[in-house]
Amino acid sequence: MTFEIIFVLIGLAAMLTALIMDKMRPGIVLLSLVVAFMAVGIITPQQMVAGFSNRGMITVALLFLVSEGIRQSGALGTVVKKLLPEKGTSVTKAQLRILPIVSAFSAFLNNTPVVVIFAPILKNWSKKVGLSCTKFLIPLSYATILGGLCTLIGTSTNLVVHGMMIDKGFDGLKMFDLAYIGIPITIVGLAFIILTSRKLLPAERPDSVEDEETERTEETGQHVVEVVLASRFPGLKRKLKNFDFKRRYGAEIKEIRQGGQVFTENLGKVRLQQGDTLVLLADDAFTKAWGDSSVFLMMTNGKEIPTRPMPEWKKWTALALLIVMIVGATIGELPFFQEKFPRVKMDMFFFASVTAVVMAWLKLFPPKKYTKYISWDILITIACAFAISAAMEESGLAALIAGFIKSVSGSLGAWGALALLYIVTLAITELITNNAAAALAFPLALETAAKFGVDPMPFFIAICIAASAGFATPIGYQTNLIVQGAGNYKFTDFIKIGLPMDFIVMIIAVGLIPLIWPFTAA
Repeated sequence: MTFEIIFVLIGLAAMLTALIMDKMRPGIVLLSLVVAFMAVGIITPQQMVAGFSNRGMITVALLFLVSEGIRQSGALGTVVKKLLPEKGTSVTKAQLRILPIVSAFSAFLNNTPVVVIFAPILKNWSKKVGLSCTKFLIPLSYATILGGLCTLIGTSTNLVVHGMMIDKGFDGLKMFDLAYIGIPITIVGLAFIILTSRKLLPAERPDSVEDEETERTEETGQHVVEVVLASRFPGLKRKLKNFDFKRRYGAEIKEIRQGGQVFTENLGKVRLQQGDTLVLLADDAFTKAWGDSSVFLMMTNGKEIPTRPMPEWKKWTALALLIVMIVGATIGELPFFQEKFPRVKMDMFFFASVTAVVMAWLKLFPPKKYTKYISWDILITIACAFAISAAMEESGLAALIAGFIKSVSGSLGAWGALALLYIVTLAITELITNNAAAALAFPLALETAAKFGVDPMPFFIAICIAASAGFATPIGYQTNLIVQGAGNYKFTDFIKIGLPMDFIVMIIAVGLIPLIWPFTAA
C-alpha cells in the first residue's frame, strides 16, 4: 500500500473513533481530517472547499429555513390535532391514523421539526385518552425516517448523494426517483410498526418527578417542564456543577434523562449531552423566554412548543408555498420547461431558494434571526464529506476497498456487492452520522460499480437508503435521540424493534433496487 492509502485509512479510523467517542461535534471532526488531508497533499485546497459551494449542500441549508417556516406557522400542529381521536380508540387505530400522515409530511420536510412538533402533541393526547406515550414516540421517529426515504428532499443524505452524483458528471436524482423503492419500504415498515409495537415497545414508565412536584407547583405557580437539549445549548460536554443552569435560565433541574438512563441524584456530576431531556421546575416566564430558542427543543408539560402568534392566512400560505416548491421542482425538470426556459434550471435548488426568501419576507420565520434556524454543524459535515470522498478516490483507497468487496461477494456478483455495501453503510450510520456514512460509501459505490463494469445507479440508491434507515440505536438518527428522552426509553427499547426494522428494510432494498435500476453495463 502507498503512503497516501495508509494515511487516509488511519485518518478515517481516527475520524470514526472520534465520532463514536462524541468528544467533538461531527463538523469539527470531519473538518480536522480534511485539513490533515490537504496538509499532506492528498487533496488540493480547491477540493477541500468544493463542498461548500455544492448545490446539494446549499439546498439543505435552504430547506432548514423552509421547514422552520412551516413549523412556526403552526399548520402541521393544526392538521395532526384534527386527526387524533378524542376518545374511544386503541394504540393500533391511532397509529393507523397518524403514522402515514407523519411519513407523508416527512417526505418533504426536515425530520427534526416534524418530530419536535408532533411529539409533545402525541404525548399530551395520549395522557388524555389513557394510552401510553411510549407506544407512539419511537413509531413517530421511525415514521419520519421512512418518509424521508421517499423523495430527494426527504433527508439531507439524499441531497448529499445527489450533489456527489452531479460532481461526478451524473444527472443526479429527481424529486421522486427514490419513491420507487421508498414507498414499498415505508408501507412494509409502517405495517411492521403497527402490528408489533404494542408488544415490542415498553409500557410508560412512571414520571416520579411530576408526581412529587404536583403539590409544590400548586403552591408556587411553578410547573414541570421538559426540554430537550439542542446542538446550540452552551453547556454541552460540561458537568452540570460547572454550568449554572438555574442562574442562566431561571429553572431548577429535577431530573436528567440521558442515553436511556434517568438521573435524579448527584446531578452535578452528569455531563450534559445533545439530546438529553431535562425535567425542570419552572414558571411561565421560562416558557415565554425560551419556547422559541435554538438551544432547546422544548416540550412543556407534554404540550406543544409555544410558537409566535400567527394569523390564519399565514398557516395556509406556508402550506401553499411548500406545495408550490414540491410541484415546481417536480415539473421544472421536465423537457418542456427546460426547452422553454433554457437559462433557468428550475430544480429543487431553484424552488427552495425562492420559497425560503418568500417565507422570510412574509415573516413566516423571523428574518432577523434566520441564521439560528440553520444547523451549521450539519452543513460543515456535508461540505467536508465531499473532500473526504475526494481523498478516498485520489489516494486509491476507494479502489482498493472496492476490489476487496468484489472478491468477498464472489459468485453473488454485483448483487452480493450491493448487499455488502448496504451493510457497511448501515453499520456506519448506526454508530456515527448519516451524512458521514454517505460520504464514506459514495466513492466505494463508484469504484465497486467500475470493478463490475455496471451502472453505479443501484449502488447510489442503496447508499441513500442505508445511510438514512438507522433504526436500531438512538444515536443513529437525531429524531431517535429526541424521542428517547421524551419517552424515557432505554437503549434496548430501540434494539428490540429497530433491529428487525433494519433487517426488513435491508431485505426489501437489496431485493428491489436491482429490479428497478438494473445492473446494466456502464
